Formats: sequence, C-alpha cells, structure tokens
Amino acid sequence: MFQSVIFESLLASMAISLVTGGAGFIGAHVVNELVKQGHQVIVLDDLSGGFKENVNAKAEFVQGSVTDHDLLEKLFSQYKFDYVYHLAAYAAEGLSHFIKRFNYTNNLIGSVNLINESVKHKVKCFVFTSSIAVYGALKPPMREDMVPQPEDPYGVAKFAVEMDLKTTHEMFGLNYIIFRPHNVYGEYQNIGDRYRNVVGIFMNQLMQGKPLTIFGDGTQTRAFSYIGDVAPHIANSVNIKEAYNQVFNIGADKDYTVNELAQVTMDAMKIKEPIRYLQARNEVLNAHSDHSKAEKIFKINTTTSLNDGLTVMADWAKKSGIRKSERFKNIEITEKLPPVWMED
Repeated sequence: MFQSVIFESLLASMAISLVTGGAGFIGAHVVNELVKQGHQVIVLDDLSGGFKENVNAKAEFVQGSVTDHDLLEKLFSQYKFDYVYHLAAYAAEGLSHFIKRFNYTNNLIGSVNLINESVKHKVKCFVFTSSIAVYGALKPPMREDMVPQPEDPYGVAKFAVEMDLKTTHEMFGLNYIIFRPHNVYGEYQNIGDRYRNVVGIFMNQLMQGKPLTIFGDGTQTRAFSYIGDVAPHIANSVNIKEAYNQVFNIGADKDYTVNELAQVTMDAMKIKEPIRYLQARNEVLNAHSDHSKAEKIFKINTTTSLNDGLTVMADWAKKSGIRKSERFKNIEITEKLPPVWMED
C-alpha cells in the first residue's frame, strides 16, 4: 500500500498539464490543486475574464487564446502534455443569445482546436468543464442520463463539445472526463462582470452602495456551489480511472431562490441595500442537479453551506475591492437585449 502511494505521487510529479482559463475563476483553483499534486502546470489564458495575479506562482503562464491554433500547435509540441484541463470559456448563458458568433468561436471552435492537438499529441486524458446549461429547462433534479436540451447558445456550444469528445474517443481513443458544474461562486470570481455570476454581481453592487438587481420576481431557483467543493475533484479526476469517458454533475444539492441568495449575500457582506427588480429575461426558471454519480466515484461526503461559502467569499471580496463593470463591446444582436446590460 505504501509503495503504491509513493508510485502514484511520483506519477503526479512527472505529469505535465495544460490548464486553459487558468487565470480565471474555476481554472485558477484547479491550477492550485494540480500544483499541490506535483504537476508541472502550463496556464493558457487570454485574460478576457481572468487576471494574471490569480495564477499560481509555480505555474508557467502563457497569454493567448484557444482560438489561436498556431499557438496551440507550438505549445503541444513544446511541452508534450499528459493532461489537458479545458476551462477557458465565456460563460454567460443570457448574453450568449446576443453574441452568437463570439460564443461559438470561443466556446466551440476553440475547444475543437484543443481536441485536435490532444489527439495528435496522444494526451492521456482531456478534462472538460461543461455546464448545467446543457439540460435547458428539463425538470430538476437534472441527471446525467437525461437527454440534454439546451435553450441558449452557450449550452448548445457546451453540449456540442461534449458530443465531439465522445465521437473523438470512439474514433481516436482520446480519453475524456466531462464535468457539468453549476452556479459556482467563491474567491477569484470576476465580480466586475455584469453579465454572469450573480453572487459576484451582488457583492460588487453592495460595496458600491447600489441596489441589488434581480431579473423577474426573484423566485427562480439555483443550487449555488462553493468553489472548494468543485475544483479539487476536477483536478484529481485524471487519477481515477473509473471517471474516464464519463459525464458528471458536480456542485451543491440544496437550491435557493435568487431572493434568498440576495438576503444571505447581504448578511455575509454585512451590508444592506434595496432590491431593484428588472423585467424578466429569457432564462431557465429552476435548475439544480442530482450528484449521486459524482458522490460515488469521487467519494464526496459533504459540501459547504451557502452561508459558510458566502462568508469566505465576502471576506475575499472586501479585501479585493470594487471592480468596474465593463460593457461587452461586441454585441451582435441588440433586439431584446436587457437595457441594464448597456447602462454605464
């Protein structure tokens, strides 16, 4: 047993892993976990949503995009990656209706570029973070054996990559692991992004003394998941052979209304502001997943409560400070675009 543990540790220390989106929220946490395991980590990120200061000092940072296939060819040839963790994406379900070309270029074509190089360079396993968005408006709790029915371009792109990984495995033998996380929050989240990550939006608004903005009546439900319950399992998944060529929901079990989230966030921040209700947008009203498959394979016993997770994130947010909410500059369709998204 002891010799087996030593052997596995040596294997990890020799592993070379590429993490796309490693300067972003989930990616930075996955990088930290891989560094702990002894991986040599190369981070590829275009800094469109992440920050260089998020990158672990023991990882090597390369600024660039997954849409740059020439750059990818050079990186794969130079480093001979054992594992690819693909977390780079522009994850804004609601906005994806209005930026279809951008969405498919970055979230689908960029992913295919990585898959191509992984096949050519015999990568041992390709770990992909998909999304609960692939389920669309299916009745919760969503299960992995349900047939996905995405309702926005972001979910469509994620599901297309999932299908491509399956066919690539069948054709070329590339192993993969797919995770479908949902509503993840925590340290390193870009709280200045006005289009996604409602927890970060709320905290940024509170620090500025602004009302919290909620689309619709706030009764829509989500299971908000703390990053510390998600990233370690994504990082360690390549060491679990039973996980290969499987799809996993991962995240919290208990769902909350957005109204409830607003109150718990104000409690965690110790700041109270009024709520500004906006016209409802086109979104799935209720979304949470069944996690029994992940719990069995990854031996998940407990998850962080919403109150505890938000308290940790609130402390981090206050230290990090307010971030300016930039407008997305390349809106392709303006019809039905929520006006709040264009406010200065």
